[in-house]
Amino acid sequence: MKTMDPSELVKQPQDVTENPYRRSTKDKTDTLKTGFSTAEEEGEEQPSQFFFDLSKKQGGGHRGRGRKRHPDGDGRGRDQQHDGDGHHQGQPKQPRRHPQPTGPCWFCLASPQVEKHLVISIGTHCYLALAKGGLTPHHMLILPIGHYQSVVDLSSEVVEEMEKYKSALKSFYRSKGERCVLFERNYRSQHLQLQVVPVPLDRCATEDIKEAFMVQAQEQQMELMEIPEHTELKQIAPPGTPYFYVELDSGEKLFYRIQKHFPLQFGREVLASEAVLNIPTRADWKECKQSREEEEESCKQLRDDFQPYDFAWDD
Repeated sequence: MKTMDPSELVKQPQDVTENPYRRSTKDKTDTLKTGFSTAEEEGEEQPSQFFFDLSKKQGGGHRGRGRKRHPDGDGRGRDQQHDGDGHHQGQPKQPRRHPQPTGPCWFCLASPQVEKHLVISIGTHCYLALAKGGLTPHHMLILPIGHYQSVVDLSSEVVEEMEKYKSALKSFYRSKGERCVLFERNYRSQHLQLQVVPVPLDRCATEDIKEAFMVQAQEQQMELMEIPEHTELKQIAPPGTPYFYVELDSGEKLFYRIQKHFPLQFGREVLASEAVLNIPTRADWKECKQSREEEEESCKQLRDDFQPYDFAWDD
């Protein structure tokens, strides 16, 4: 097949008819307006024919009669995606780059908006920062250095380093007599922030924290489901799905697929509640703001404390 002419590969036998189950061009256009095509929702690739992608070597080569009836829909639509030189227009490039922010982003490390005085540690793909207006003095965020919207969008090397930061933080908190709860809200946020909140071991058990999330979710008519062990988040939440996610120190994971409205401070409200940290007045981060000098002092102290657990420091 490698040695065959590309036009031969896409040529179809005689008497071939159009697939009646393909959508019309108009339907496809409507779908694209909503942001995702059917193939993308199902995790399929959209190659130029069934065997492998010929887009790189097709160039301005001969387009056989078989081109007319393309396996990818009506032949007209696909041919319109080529310019005069036969290059594809508007097709995803391989390998796919992660999206860039459309406007100012407060969490991209390269962004002028990021508050660098809050940074605790910088790895290769992720960094650790003190949470602004944190629930507790050791409330931190794990963030990707590049612009990713949620955990399910991350590439494998970013996930790997994020796991290293999770382990380092768990050890650090354990040394302080605390267990940590991680949560992510992929809703009305453009850059992934994995919140890591320590809870003193003598305050409550992991089971109590889990119950607090379940009870408060129920009160808000939200059904938090438990993710089975060894199941990855991306298996149940395709990219673009709004969700709320909790990871307990026991490894148990809770998930809620956000339908319409979602209380933005839900994670903080549960952890600040009487059942967990019992600091209800700190549920809203805006009520917990510190001056820049206080933030710098807290950050310096935390950076020194965390250093023995910081794998990025060793590198």
